[in-house]
Amino acid sequence: LMTRIASLVLAVAILTATTVSASAQTIKLGTLAPKGSPWYRIMVNMTDAWQNASEGDLTVRIYPGGVIGDERDMVRKMGIGQLHGAVLTIDGLAMIVPDIQVFGMPMLLRSDAEVDFVLERIGPELEKRFEDKGYKVLNWGDVGWVRLFATEQVQHPSDLREQLQRPQVGADVFIDAWRELGYQPVPLPVTEMTTALQSGMVESFFTTPVAALSFQWFGQAPHMMDLKVAKLIGATIVKLDTWERIPEDARPAIVKAARAAGRESSERVREFEAEAIAAMADYGLSVHEVSAESRDAWEAIAKKSYPAYIRGSVPEDLVAQVEKLRDEYRSQSGEH
Repeated sequence: LMTRIASLVLAVAILTATTVSASAQTIKLGTLAPKGSPWYRIMVNMTDAWQNASEGDLTVRIYPGGVIGDERDMVRKMGIGQLHGAVLTIDGLAMIVPDIQVFGMPMLLRSDAEVDFVLERIGPELEKRFEDKGYKVLNWGDVGWVRLFATEQVQHPSDLREQLQRPQVGADVFIDAWRELGYQPVPLPVTEMTTALQSGMVESFFTTPVAALSFQWFGQAPHMMDLKVAKLIGATIVKLDTWERIPEDARPAIVKAARAAGRESSERVREFEAEAIAAMADYGLSVHEVSAESRDAWEAIAKKSYPAYIRGSVPEDLVAQVEKLRDEYRSQSGEH
């Protein structure tokens, strides 16, 4: 189990798609998925299917494990033509369309069903916004629920106020929002997290259980607050000019395979999440349930952060649209 889950890397657990290419051209795809991981193998399978759909008119070369840089590096390299596509989470996607950070707003959505309901309805609109910026979205994927891990137990928002935290979802806007509320977020790249935890530079962090296990961060921060803070989603994207050079008759099959892969990937992530928590618990992680009173306090502090998100990157009308869809789902499902 440990081997199975530890192969997942945060930004990767998300999705199973790959890239596409131009006619008689090699297409370069960046991903943080480590070579040999389940996600990499699925990507290879999808790539093969897409190449078959093009009848040999395109070839895809995958650059796994972040060998060409982190997500921000990938976006920059797509911008100058060194990459043609990438698998990205919110942080990378937000460099292209900041609106995507609506999914990173804390406590806005609280279940997989809500996320699926909302994304199914606003996904096409978001895809259009990516097209306006020169990118084709091939699928959406689930990376997991962000939770709070800490060196000591955290139950109430006031417990966190004196701690130094590393943000995860929508890092830049998160930092601005939480600083305004009196907290102390510390921006750090993934590569520096272990050292930061060991030195005390960071005492808590927001990330998914799969990431906490994969990077072994829970060993330094063995307390997890069992509260879903935000959903981390991602997408497989390719440059629009690359997409438009693919034979037109091959495109439907490529999209169909990509969407199916995204759904499969999301299902796997949701299964692995529970397994990751169980595995960490076996190795010393304490999982702390949140009282109703503390949950209400977290929701209140989360809502206070929304104006900073709206000022910083997320259109107010999009937030209102997501809230309306969320409430519609809760009404239909009987959830409140």
